[in-house]
Amino acid sequence: MWSPCIKVCFVDPDRQLCVGCFRTLEELARWTHYSDAEREAIGTKLSKRRDTYRAAKEGRR
Repeated sequence: MWSPCIKVCFVDPDRQLCVGCFRTLEELARWTHYSDAEREAIGTKLSKRRDTYRAAKEGRR
């Protein structure tokens, strides 16, 4: 089963988002229950989430 996990598990409590793989808490909890198509659909959103998160973080500095 494919997973975007990079074994850097830290959840941003404000965004409820893992800043290692950029999955939401719900996605993390349900990951093994999703179909391959559902996991792939989530996977396509992760790089945009990462970029948005990092841009927001940079903006706070």
